[in-house]
Amino acid sequence: MRHTMNLMGAVLLLAGTASAPLLLSGCGTSADIPMATANAAEREPGMKAKSGASYNEQGELLRPADHREWVFVGAPVTPNDMNDGHAAFPEFHNVYIDPASYAAYKQTGKFADGTVILKELVSVGGKKMDSGNGYFQGEFVSLEAMVKDSRRFSDEPGGWAFFRFGEAPDYSAVGSRMKTESCNACHSGANEDYVFTDTYPVLRAARPKTTGK
Repeated sequence: MRHTMNLMGAVLLLAGTASAPLLLSGCGTSADIPMATANAAEREPGMKAKSGASYNEQGELLRPADHREWVFVGAPVTPNDMNDGHAAFPEFHNVYIDPASYAAYKQTGKFADGTVILKELVSVGGKKMDSGNGYFQGEFVSLEAMVKDSRRFSDEPGGWAFFRFGEAPDYSAVGSRMKTESCNACHSGANEDYVFTDTYPVLRAARPKTTGK
């Protein structure tokens, strides 16, 4: 994920070191603070869904092995040629939510503690195909995550923390914590709990009508 000045929100965990490398692509820079190792907060009353986040004994976020089997919610793209040649993120954003948290969202219209939203950047591979002109996906670029946990990340806005798993194809087994203020340069303007649900039709369709959103 690309280190940019205009940062678009994203998604990933804490390495617990001050020597994490700068991002090559993505929403922000690596954090230089350790992540708390408290137990993950319980979900809201009545929610029995299992947390999508898993941690090792050091409190580091583990990369899910099956994230492309999670619920796919959308793939926004802001290409360079529509942004004066300098888009903050010219890649596609393939965005997934863990199945348990998606089920909880359908029930309550809220992102419960334990929610993991993954963003996998994919390059623009071409602009032509037999069906016509457009923007078509190329190769995987990088993987990030945002995790909601109001106890573990009690000092973060909305209880969300951001992590990155590095560059494709060799994603790290654990996530590196990103500086929340960098990611929130964009995410603070999101329309719903730091999540850009206005660009994710799957989440919009899943939201209970009684929430009034």
